Amino acid sequence: MTQPAFIVIDIQNDYFPEGAMPLEEVGGAAKKGQTALEYARQKELAVIVVQHISLSPNATFFRPNTAGAEIYPGFHPRQSELHLVKHYPNAFRETNLHERLQSLGIKALVVCGMMTHMCIDSTVRAAADLGFSVTLLGDATATRDLRYNDRSVPALAVQTAVLASLHGTFARVVATRDWIDGA
Repeated sequence: MTQPAFIVIDIQNDYFPEGAMPLEEVGGAAKKGQTALEYARQKELAVIVVQHISLSPNATFFRPNTAGAEIYPGFHPRQSELHLVKHYPNAFRETNLHERLQSLGIKALVVCGMMTHMCIDSTVRAAADLGFSVTLLGDATATRDLRYNDRSVPALAVQTAVLASLHGTFARVVATRDWIDGA
């Protein structure tokens, strides 16, 4: 059986407290993500670091050539790892991610990153649609409060709802420690 690829999605400066789009509980999610990334490297998994760069001239975050769009410290790809730039929430859209995974014979993915309700959700669903078996490290993801019909939806509710909707149908959502322990 082929080892999974480990994919880090959009862990970038703009999502942290000093950035343009800070997320809730981002520090804890990043620590879990770093632990998982270290483990993936120890296990010599294929590592892919995805970075979102906005194409919109009116973008409020991830603007080209800004500090906020830079990859957060501790998540920069090593020389042997793939660095993939995307411009849409789905990391497969208009990138060579699918082809790269196929060329490596990868059939399973382990995913962590940000923003849960947007790029994580879009990429995980696309991966499942493409036939990949996906493990999502739920505690190594983060999101933010949303608004709909003049109602506020707290980040914890958004996070819980998105992870619950992905679990079982599109991914196996687990805690980082459980993935490392093989549960």
